[in-house]
Amino acid sequence: MLKYKHITFIGAGSMAEAMISGFIYKAGISPDRITAANHTNVKRRIELIDKYQICAESIEDVSFQHSDVIILAVKPKQAEEVLQQLRPHLRNHHIILSVLAGISTRFIEEIISKELPVIRIMPNTSSMIGESITGISAGKFVRNDDLDLAQELSKAIGRVKIISEKQMDVFTGIAGSGPAYFYYLLEHMEDVAVQNGLDRELAREIAAQTLYGASKMVMESSDSPAELRKKVTSPNGTTAAGLHALDKYGGGRAIEAAVENAAKRSKTLRKEYEKVPVV
Repeated sequence: MLKYKHITFIGAGSMAEAMISGFIYKAGISPDRITAANHTNVKRRIELIDKYQICAESIEDVSFQHSDVIILAVKPKQAEEVLQQLRPHLRNHHIILSVLAGISTRFIEEIISKELPVIRIMPNTSSMIGESITGISAGKFVRNDDLDLAQELSKAIGRVKIISEKQMDVFTGIAGSGPAYFYYLLEHMEDVAVQNGLDRELAREIAAQTLYGASKMVMESSDSPAELRKKVTSPNGTTAAGLHALDKYGGGRAIEAAVENAAKRSKTLRKEYEKVPVV
């Protein structure tokens, strides 16, 4: 049984919804223990109430004294405004989890001006089906019990890795943004299959199952991805021809650049919205 009584999300976007869905349908957390809050989007709040039977209200109307865990899930540019608004409502029992890309625990601690545990967590939208990989890094005032709670909560939506905060940018580039890279790959595999005569739904199932199977092989095999690739590649065969095309058109470098650009953007967000030097 998870040790907290109530979870309040500040922000009601796609990441918050993915976590809410995972908490309810994969972890069995009762909807009446979850609140989602935003500023003005009443339509979105009604949508979440209808879909998940949680409580959803404006940030101004949230009763924070009944919350144990506060999850910051707004856009990074809204971080300072939301933290300033939140600060008067924070009490000693609160634990703050932040999914804000690029925003450091130090910045959050400085704005709230309280010695409360602040923990950065970086899940991805696969939280919705309990298959996220979540990175966790602890702030200055985090105790072992706080870290245990953050891990327990994150395990409810998938796997968990504790990392240093310096590693969070590249983790974001891989795990936080990574699902979009794979969806992009699947889009193109699906399109070329349709162009060559396959039904789109069939093409989607074939491509998705192939990616799922390959991922499972990596997770369950002692071989590295490079070794698995070599085992599937016969000289002058079909796979070799496909890999040759990837090399020719820069497929490998494109993947590396995607991760590097996302990680760089995470650092840039910190510079833009914290107004402190990026190291």
